[in-house]
Amino acid sequence: MPGEGIVPEKIRVSLGSAIVLGLLKGKLNAMPTTAYLLTYRRGRCTANCGFCPQARGSHGRADMLSRVSWPVFQTRHVLNGVENAVKDGRIKRVCLQALNYPEVFQHLLALVNAIHSRLRVPISISCQPLNRENMQRLADAGAERIGIPLDAATEELFEKVKGRSVGGPYVWEEQFKLLSEATGIFGKGKVSTHLIAGLGETEREMVEIIQRCADMGVLPALFAFTPIPGTILENDSQPSVPQYRSVQLARHLIFRGIARYENIRFSEEGCVSDFGVDEERLMQIIQTGEPFHTSGCPNCNRPYYNEKPSGPIYNYPRPLTKKETLQILQELKIR
Repeated sequence: MPGEGIVPEKIRVSLGSAIVLGLLKGKLNAMPTTAYLLTYRRGRCTANCGFCPQARGSHGRADMLSRVSWPVFQTRHVLNGVENAVKDGRIKRVCLQALNYPEVFQHLLALVNAIHSRLRVPISISCQPLNRENMQRLADAGAERIGIPLDAATEELFEKVKGRSVGGPYVWEEQFKLLSEATGIFGKGKVSTHLIAGLGETEREMVEIIQRCADMGVLPALFAFTPIPGTILENDSQPSVPQYRSVQLARHLIFRGIARYENIRFSEEGCVSDFGVDEERLMQIIQTGEPFHTSGCPNCNRPYYNEKPSGPIYNYPRPLTKKETLQILQELKIR
């Protein structure tokens, strides 16, 4: 395809990644173990997701994604930084994220080729749906994993926040079709999706879609909704911490094959009332702290994507302290 070998001159890098790669100076409360890169274009995404500052209709800062800033750098400097950081063991994975625009596939393919030709590091692609042929070409070029975001837990919410209701190009069942095709290319367990808690769903609805993804061999990465100034949903609230903890724990149990949606009980309001696991085992799992870590690809810790370091912390980018684990026990007992 013409242009597939031309690496774009500029690329965005998450602020934390830029510091780890030596592109900026600064102190970090938690070091990202994945280098998070974002395709660059002048102008915004052609989609119009209600939660995203990159959306076509957003009037917020164009350098933001969630609550993280993504400064622009020359791609050659970024690739040099990635190579050095991987060799030093500071970076374990590269995650290429993408806006939606006409040339995005050519940019992604060129970037995967450029990274893979220089060093052997796992590469994840996180983008809006491509067709089967283009996903295969990314895999052939060296991408190890791909993420296709659902974001919303139900079709109704999907339409409201990123589908036709907001002038978006995405269709609920088409996302599932492409996720299924992606598992045929990359393999089960090598395809992920994003799910954002706090868009108006019940815990039951979120747990149900987590189970559907798991049954497909798709890894559901859990995010907490974050209101960003300038977006359609800027005045909405983040999910309560107890609500998020319940969903995190249910996701962990389902993903590890310890419980299933069908065995989890819910209240009339759709809140988890019983996780379908005996109390002693559940306590042991909670005390490891693992259910409350950032969920995503291996070595993805995504520090403070949804929260300020001062808290409350939704996704922990590091092992929990004993005090934090005790706090989570209290949050879950509230239910």
